[in-house]
Amino acid sequence: MTPQLRQAIKLLQCSNTEIAALIDTELEKNPLLERRDAAGEAPERPAPDQRAQQAPVDIAQAAATGQIATDIRFGDDTYANSFDHGTAADGYARYGTSTRGGSFDDAPDALDSLQAPPPSLREHIEQQIRLGFQDAANRRIAMHLLANLDPAGRLNADLGLLATALHVSRARVNTVLATMQRFDPVGLFARDLRECLALQLEELGRMDPYMDRLLDNLHLLARRDMAGLRTACGVDAEDLTDMIADLRRLNPKPAAGFTFEPALAEPPDILMRATPDNGWFIEMNPQTKPRVLVNHKFYAYLAASAKGADKTFVAEQFAAASWLVRALQQRAHTILRVVTEIVQRQDTFFRHGVQWLKPLVLRDIAEALDLHESTVSRVTSNKRIATPFGILDLKYFFTQAINGTADGLTHSAESVRFRIRSMIDAEPAAKILSDDTIVALLRQEGVDIARRTVAKYREAMHIGSSVQRRREKMSIS
Repeated sequence: MTPQLRQAIKLLQCSNTEIAALIDTELEKNPLLERRDAAGEAPERPAPDQRAQQAPVDIAQAAATGQIATDIRFGDDTYANSFDHGTAADGYARYGTSTRGGSFDDAPDALDSLQAPPPSLREHIEQQIRLGFQDAANRRIAMHLLANLDPAGRLNADLGLLATALHVSRARVNTVLATMQRFDPVGLFARDLRECLALQLEELGRMDPYMDRLLDNLHLLARRDMAGLRTACGVDAEDLTDMIADLRRLNPKPAAGFTFEPALAEPPDILMRATPDNGWFIEMNPQTKPRVLVNHKFYAYLAASAKGADKTFVAEQFAAASWLVRALQQRAHTILRVVTEIVQRQDTFFRHGVQWLKPLVLRDIAEALDLHESTVSRVTSNKRIATPFGILDLKYFFTQAINGTADGLTHSAESVRFRIRSMIDAEPAAKILSDDTIVALLRQEGVDIARRTVAKYREAMHIGSSVQRRREKMSIS
């Protein structure tokens, strides 16, 4: 595998925002690349003939110091060749430096007043995510969990739906969550008050069966029913007093000491909208689409006077720049082909909703477009599309098939999960649906599903059993 092929694969699986970071790095390295704005124009640059009277320039030195990069004029966007430039954009990183000068002798207390602002909750947790997860997929799950954190530090997310949207197992999401629940301050990412307090008690080594019973009966504590608490916990009055004192030392809102910044949604990579002829228009997001051109006129100007090592340097940079532009165009073309095929196959979903989502696997798209299945997998990784139902990961549209009661009829697993949730959300407190009842109702709708599958989907959506739901709804009523 050549370096160029490795780089092309990397470009294919990156999101537009990741590509933008890579382009920033390449613009700093390559004097023949130039950014194009959303209107297709580049900043005005002096014409080459205006530089004709300047003293000769050492091209390699000028490129290294950044002088050439500030003196580029926009050229046309044609290209004709490619070059196996092994070091071009194999990876990218951002580096920064800071300098300090002057004297504070006349103001000895000035530095004492220059305190860095305290980190926000998001910054505090992001730093722990970078240290706590080496695997990129786990970091991605962690960032989605962080996006669902409220100002008190509670997690407001359906883990089953999150696992489905990210195309990972529920067990993996649970593992990442368990790690994040040990972050500082302890108690973050709890789903409710009980879990928040339990996490802190476990950290202090104070969690035992008696304390567990106390947490199960917080409603009695709220009513100050001490007799009921002693009976429920199986302890005497002195022990109960100590246990309540331990609870009062805990923080029910562990994130309250931080400034809260709502997570900014990552912009979609692809946009779609309805057309007047009842079709769909699909395009790369103009706000995040990579826009970079090769400055052919500046290349011709440099190549005309370059000699020896300078001429080799210019040729290599031109070939690398030309290849990057072509690779980005090929990437956009492949993404649009794959997304168009997905939209065509899931047309009923975009018009009628989740219950119309069809079974789909990567192989279906690969065979239709004559692509390798791994290429489709890379195209649909880390990409988001703005749809009539919100911004969704491309992986969302790939779901397993569940057989129907009629021959040849299948249903997507996601649509079946949606139907199960809809049934449970609509059930009255006096008539809670058991898993067997849900199976019977689904079979009446043409879905051939087993009871254990219903239970698995229900648990994946973090929905309690019929007994738990009956108890909860009766307590509310």
